[in-house]
Amino acid sequence: MKTFTIAVIAGDGVGQEVVPQAKRVLEKAAHKHNLTFAFQDFEWGAAHYFRWGKMMPDGAIDLLQSCDAILLGAVGHPDIPDHTTLNGLLLPIRRAFDQYANVRPAYLYPGVKSPLAGRQGGQIDMVVVRENTEGEYAQVGGFVYMAQPEEVAIQTSVFTRRGIERVVRYGFELAARRGKKMRVTSVTKSNAQGYGMGLWDRTFSEVAAEFPAIATESLLVDAAAMNFIRRPESFDVVVASNLFGDILSDLSAIIVGSMGLAASANLDPSRRFPSMFEPVHGSAPDIAGRGVANPIGQIWSGAMMLDHLGAPEAGAAIVRAIEHVLVKGPRTRDIGGTANTVEVGTAIAAAVAEV
Repeated sequence: MKTFTIAVIAGDGVGQEVVPQAKRVLEKAAHKHNLTFAFQDFEWGAAHYFRWGKMMPDGAIDLLQSCDAILLGAVGHPDIPDHTTLNGLLLPIRRAFDQYANVRPAYLYPGVKSPLAGRQGGQIDMVVVRENTEGEYAQVGGFVYMAQPEEVAIQTSVFTRRGIERVVRYGFELAARRGKKMRVTSVTKSNAQGYGMGLWDRTFSEVAAEFPAIATESLLVDAAAMNFIRRPESFDVVVASNLFGDILSDLSAIIVGSMGLAASANLDPSRRFPSMFEPVHGSAPDIAGRGVANPIGQIWSGAMMLDHLGAPEAGAAIVRAIEHVLVKGPRTRDIGGTANTVEVGTAIAAAVAEV
């Protein structure tokens, strides 16, 4: 029997509510497929910051490195600046473990209504692959005359040929594995950002030449946003910079029904280091503590984790269970139901054994 050691960081807000449901579903899938989990829970996040002035302790990366994967709930608190939470936990983990491919699927499940008229279940099926370690999130810059009337802030994006090439190649390889539309779309803004994103465009063209069987499309980010609404069914794999991938993946989540359905994987495709799996929705302080958060984004992230760990049958069982519950119910309020977080998690866990 294979045992996976999983670091669990429930984090903040609704992360504390949806992570237990994901663990419940993962354990059901593990039992069905002759696997076991050794969960190691780390109480890092806002509460740790309020007590110690840090989002996670010194040596946190060393503690995570021995694990097979990381399951993250959410990070963020209204009383802590977003840049503090981001740079105190999430970005250090992504960079330390070279999780350069942020993979965010968007699928319109049967039983879920898209806000776009006329779209039916299965018609929208795309994956946004976001470069995850450099670009606009590189945190290169600084302040001059800080907190004075003439204050100056300088923020520099960092694009490297290596960083672009490897994430673009991952996108093409993913399109080949999916075997669906066999299409990769590159998103930049090279008409305005001619250096970094000019390098992106040239590198994309060079990598694309290695995959002649896969169709390509290059869009400026404003046109991409428009076409996510106008013709979402045309997209297969979308590769984008750190910032543009972040924005577009939120848009793709909404057009398939809800941010609560949005899963993601922060991958080190080389598997030298543990990868991290988290829902896209964040800590959602507006609904935290009410027990109404949709746990499906977290549960689907767990299914992606199983696939990455080499247990695709167990991951597929979870996805089938999600599909079953979205058609039959119960559903949370964000997708037209009345159920709470625990009720949906319980239903999906039961469905794992049945479908």
